[in-house]
Amino acid sequence: MAFPDMHIHILGICGTFMGGIAQLARAAGHRVTGCDANVYPPMSDQLRGAGVDLIEGYGVDQLALKPDVFVVGNAISRGNALLEAVLDQGLSYVSGPQWLAENVLQGRWVLGVGGTHGKTTTSSMLAWILEDAGMDPGFLIGGVPMNFGVSARLGGTPFFVIEADEYDTAFCDKRSKFIHYRPRTVVLNNLEFDHADIFADLAAIETQFHHLVRTLPPSGLIVANAAEESLKRVLARGCWTPVEWFNDPEGYRTGGDDADGALLLSDGEGEIGRSTWTLTGDHNRANACAALLAARHVGVPLDKGLEALSRFVNVKRRMEVRGEVRGVTVYDDFAHHPTAIATTVAGLRRKVGRARILAVLEPRSNTMKLGVMKSALPGSLTDADAVFCYGAKLGWDAAEALAPLGAKAVVEDDLDRLVARIVAEARSGDQILVMSNGGFGGIHGKILERLAG
Repeated sequence: MAFPDMHIHILGICGTFMGGIAQLARAAGHRVTGCDANVYPPMSDQLRGAGVDLIEGYGVDQLALKPDVFVVGNAISRGNALLEAVLDQGLSYVSGPQWLAENVLQGRWVLGVGGTHGKTTTSSMLAWILEDAGMDPGFLIGGVPMNFGVSARLGGTPFFVIEADEYDTAFCDKRSKFIHYRPRTVVLNNLEFDHADIFADLAAIETQFHHLVRTLPPSGLIVANAAEESLKRVLARGCWTPVEWFNDPEGYRTGGDDADGALLLSDGEGEIGRSTWTLTGDHNRANACAALLAARHVGVPLDKGLEALSRFVNVKRRMEVRGEVRGVTVYDDFAHHPTAIATTVAGLRRKVGRARILAVLEPRSNTMKLGVMKSALPGSLTDADAVFCYGAKLGWDAAEALAPLGAKAVVEDDLDRLVARIVAEARSGDQILVMSNGGFGGIHGKILERLAG
């Protein structure tokens, strides 16, 4: 139950998700304070601009703030000094997803977008389609949609779009975050093995998706990818909600050509409509199909959704052009799973034709650091003309893993040396594609600066 004068103190506030909760709480009229190990821009600037007081570190002196409740992010583990003090003194605490469910999502029409890949882009498309239709949706997205400029918004109607993440909830709740959201409309984009730090295998993740399906109402809708056998297994375990399949040769599917900038929507009877389109790759066309079907469930006709997508601007860090110097273009992309890397490189290849692609990779996610996906990396990078990998802080040998790529793969443990190798290789017409789920030490700016020098 929400209280207008509630004071919440958020542990781990500078992550995209918890920072989004902070902004939603402020918009709802609550007092919000928070702390993190590293308080840094751009999230720190967003939060201070929203009136959130930030504290660096997890000192126990923060108990003196006496909030109504401590909201604990899933980056916070047992042994954290402030968390231990909260537990020791029996103070009120709750996970981020639970606080969100009880104080923001309760009573709203939640549209959840789940899957291993494409959650952020599809959520952004869906929120934009609703916005373009005048439906003023709220949203919480794990990135910054360029059409909105913010990652979270309370909205003025019952509709709320949320990125439905399968990662665990908090130190005290090992269920997936999306279990808390109770969506009425849900997109199941795809399902592969990921998050090796918390899931033993794909079957364990499928079980969490099954738990999500068990929370959906009979008047809801599941929009699911027909090309994913894993999702078919999930729904075969029990489904009480209507299902619409996309990526279906006999049903809803999208097509088009990157070079032509077109998006085509078809069903079993033929073409439904088409739109101009600035994104690249079959994966993004599939994301669009899912978003269109989900938006139709809340009243946006498919033709209106297609028209809205002609005005959609992609999310920051999704094939975002960071600059061009001396004929060399530098892109920033969030890809960090081999499947996402492969689709991102393939999409850029279709866009640039025979131009050289220099792929720059930081294996930073917990799954990648564990080396679970290392054998799949060479295959995901075959479309690139040269590969540069940052090999520091890994529990495995990146040079050995990328050896099948031969001389076109370069591994460096020093970031400055890596930048120097990239710049020495680059020439006019090249496309430098930087892929990481972190800041990568500001490598994009360093490459552009060295190119200019």
